[in-house]
Amino acid sequence: MTVRLHWFLPTGGDGRTLVDRHAYGSNQGGRPSGVRPPDIDYLAQIAKAAEQLGFEAVLTPTGTWCEDAWLTTVALAQHTQRLKFLVAFRPGLISPTLAAQMAATYQRVTRGRLLLNIVTGGDSAEQRRFGDHLDHDQRYARTDEFLSVVRGVWRGEPYDFHGAHYQVDGGLTALPPEPVPQLFFGGSSPAAGPVAARHADVYLTWGEPPAQVKEKIDWIRSLAEREGRTVRFGIRLHTISRDSSAEAWSTADRLLDDLDADTVAAAQAALGRSESVGQRRMLALHGGSRSALEIHPNLWAGVGLVRGGAGTALVGSHAEVADRIEEYHALGVEHFVLSGYPHLEEAYWFGEGVIPVLASRGLIGDVGAAASEAVAGVPLLVAGGR
Repeated sequence: MTVRLHWFLPTGGDGRTLVDRHAYGSNQGGRPSGVRPPDIDYLAQIAKAAEQLGFEAVLTPTGTWCEDAWLTTVALAQHTQRLKFLVAFRPGLISPTLAAQMAATYQRVTRGRLLLNIVTGGDSAEQRRFGDHLDHDQRYARTDEFLSVVRGVWRGEPYDFHGAHYQVDGGLTALPPEPVPQLFFGGSSPAAGPVAARHADVYLTWGEPPAQVKEKIDWIRSLAEREGRTVRFGIRLHTISRDSSAEAWSTADRLLDDLDADTVAAAQAALGRSESVGQRRMLALHGGSRSALEIHPNLWAGVGLVRGGAGTALVGSHAEVADRIEEYHALGVEHFVLSGYPHLEEAYWFGEGVIPVLASRGLIGDVGAAASEAVAGVPLLVAGGR
């Protein structure tokens, strides 16, 4: 099992700060200074950098504060050649048969570069913006049915399904996707685990300390065994990797210095209203306090003070970050979905710094190894330099 590396497309905007200006600031009066708009030109820079550096795919988010992931990524596919797109979407907001058809079309248009990230949703207020009024556990029950229909109609022959949420008669994807997209799925609640066990190709967790990640892996693996299935595992983390540990922690400190007490309090209050068990686990890592944010060697919980979702970052020298990746990999984590602020520059820091270390340890496959050779042979210039 090799390490498979993925990057992130900030389709809600990018910048040199952790503050989520879309979610916690006013959207009136124009874009705040220092925020990079998520236009195609900028996102294409990130996508091209990720492809050149050896990342296999890029994750796009879904929700109110970002561009639509399907439309954005299929446009970016025209700017790249090999890069895959891990498209996040919410089941229940569209027909499962239509979603299956969209995925099949996407695979043909991009020649097989689609991966799917299933986001059931842990925030009822966010769900209601899209007209969804089911509660947390009902949403996971609907996701279970949704994915059953998607996989059923991908078989290329009429498929019937009669459940509590969907009634499908003769559902069909006339031209099934080739290859069938891998399904990435996350969720920490009792309602989420069985759905992951039945449907996920890759179970994706946010970046908790290794001991907690191992507990999740053991939990999902045991549930999958009962279903007669094997599930692979991935982790979602930010990164701050530099030529020295001191440089990396200095960057983390600068990001922290940008946050005033009112901003942190407002973010924590908003995040505390989430129904997501995973979000509550993220909040518990720091408790809203700036003290003791290094919760495991080189694992920093500062991001989660103001941002929802993945709230931890790997911080350290390139070798130290590689050490932590190797530690998670030893637990069974195969896919690493990474990001950093700003995403263009941090892609280069990781790609030029950490990927060669991972390659030298024999941890990455052909894509990463080929890219590390290219990086070694071709000087890459980025803002700030190295």
